Amino acid sequence: MIQLNTVDGLVVSQRKEWGEILIGFEGKNKYAVLDTNGNELYLAVEEGGFFLFRWWLKALRPFTIAIRTLENRPALTVQRPFRFYFHQANISDAQGILLGSVKRRFAIIRRKYSVYDANENEVYQLFGPLLRPWTFFIRKDDEEFGKITKKWSGLLKEGFTDADNFGVTFPAQWDAKAKALFLGAVFLIDFVHFENKSN
Repeated sequence: MIQLNTVDGLVVSQRKEWGEILIGFEGKNKYAVLDTNGNELYLAVEEGGFFLFRWWLKALRPFTIAIRTLENRPALTVQRPFRFYFHQANISDAQGILLGSVKRRFAIIRRKYSVYDANENEVYQLFGPLLRPWTFFIRKDDEEFGKITKKWSGLLKEGFTDADNFGVTFPAQWDAKAKALFLGAVFLIDFVHFENKSN
């Protein structure tokens, strides 16, 4: 996770295959993870999964996202078990050691997630206001530290396609493990709120 040590933000860009674009069949998701200067840090690929799950369950399907360095070495794993509502993602390091999890909380008109460390202590919250449906603020004790935003319009805007793109901002001095949790949160948010929806 050394690539996360000094960054103050990430851009996660979904890569669509031509077959998906032309026929509309949902394939395994693929993403590039870049810093805010456009330097590619990781590749993330949805692994395993029965194709009928993608067809029937669509955005509700369980998934495993393998995040690898550009040298094809394991960096992180994001696993989502099947849930109808209380969605969850577990984020592990390259050795398979759990770093923490992101879990959806009950809310009627807002979107709320809790971010837990490996010991199940709530360390942050993600809050999606009703009037800003593409933004999730990173909070701790009612203080805002950053955000996850769909349709990132930062420095890389011109290079993007119509696929889902997210920006994540957080303090550069944060521990790489905390940053990894919010990188994992991007994939859960993409599936839960934006998968199979028009861009």
